[in-house]
Order: sequence, then C-alpha cells, then structure tokens
Amino acid sequence: MQRTFLINGLPVSAQFDEGVVDHILRPLLLRWQKMQREKGDRLIILLAAPPGTGKSTLAAFLQQLAGEMGIAGFQAVGMDGFHHLQKYIAAHTVIRDGREIPMQRVKGAPDSFDVEKLKNALEALRMGDVSWPGYDRTLHDVVENQTLVTGDIVLVEGNYFRLDRPVWRELPHDYTVFIEAEEAQLRERLLRRKRLSGATEEAALAHYASSDGPNVRLTLAERLPSDLTLRMLADGKYEII
Repeated sequence: MQRTFLINGLPVSAQFDEGVVDHILRPLLLRWQKMQREKGDRLIILLAAPPGTGKSTLAAFLQQLAGEMGIAGFQAVGMDGFHHLQKYIAAHTVIRDGREIPMQRVKGAPDSFDVEKLKNALEALRMGDVSWPGYDRTLHDVVENQTLVTGDIVLVEGNYFRLDRPVWRELPHDYTVFIEAEEAQLRERLLRRKRLSGATEEAALAHYASSDGPNVRLTLAERLPSDLTLRMLADGKYEII
C-alpha cells in the first residue's frame, strides 16, 4: 500500500506491506476499538520509537486505515508540538558530558521538550477535547492550537513516551506501543534522510553524531516495558515480538 501524508508540514510517502496491514495493524485497530467501547470513555495510546522507525507515518496511516475500516473517532497526533518554542531553545543551554552547550545543538533530545506541558495536555484529554500544538519543519518551530483533538481513540506518537525518567514515566495513557530496531539500521535510514534533505555527507554524519545517534541509543536503552512491542526489520516491515 503506497500512501502519502503531510507530516509536520512536509509531504512524506510510505509503502505499507499488505501482510503487516492485515495481520498486525487491522487486528490492533479492532482491539483498540473494543478497549474503548469497554472503557466507555476516551482511550489514549502512546506510540514510542527511536528516530528513523517511521512512527509518524505509521500513526498517520493508522488514522487513515481506521477510517477505511469504519472505526469512527480515531485520531493520531504527534508530540513534536511540545518542543519548547524556538526562542526558548535559542536562549538556553544543556549539560552534555560535563560541558555546557547550546540547547539548539541537541534540539530533539528530551531536554528540548516541555514535558510538563505535555503531561498536562494528556491529563486534559481525560476530561474533554483539547487544542493540540503541532510542529512545522519549514518554520522549525511550534504551531500552537493546530489541531482540535476530539477523537474517542487518540494515538499520540513521539520518541520518549517509554523513557524511564521523571515526568516521562508518569504520562497518562491506557495503552503503549514501542517500535525497536537495530541502531545500525536506523543510522543508515537517518543518514539517508539527511542527504535527501540536501545535507552534505559531512553534515549528515555530524548531525547523527550529535543528535540522532544519542537519541536513538537513549530511546532503546532507557525504556519501560510496553503493552505491545514491534520490531522494524531490515526491509522496513514490522513484526510483533
């Protein structure tokens, strides 16, 4: 299945294997539908994965697929809108390996997110509809109030939802999914993505060393158990483990 989505302001094309769709994704959507009906209230699902696993396109595809299956009220949103504003990031520093460095150099790491704001938004979803921020990669900044979240089943995707650290481990949810993969595989995917965006080989390698690589290792190493764990295979397909 070839699909194209708008992710953080940019068009993204993705191919989804028919076997994965029929044997993993459709049953998973039906399971969530059943859970929501049994709960009788909004179901909050957190989808976590390292950079490069295709979690944003998977979330968008699940929303589209749910609609095609007649599962009403399924809505997917992202965590990227909970980055600190760019002006905040530009004015702050973080400590890495005992050195103080600009937060801008590690934008995308947990430090660059307003996790308390994220927690409050998830708690608010328990009580009603919420105006959800987005992130625009053409502006490189947060866009407040981008989406009104009204769905009965809400899937939120992001890198750090299973991170075993204060506040991150306390985020409200009903069900969690984690996608794991080999770092070497993710490295190649992320380097290719940077090259396609116009970066030189040197710039792509530098970005992986300072940003993507540490974030991949962090999400894989410091994670809590999940209700469902998928593995991304070498061909980009998923399997349940």
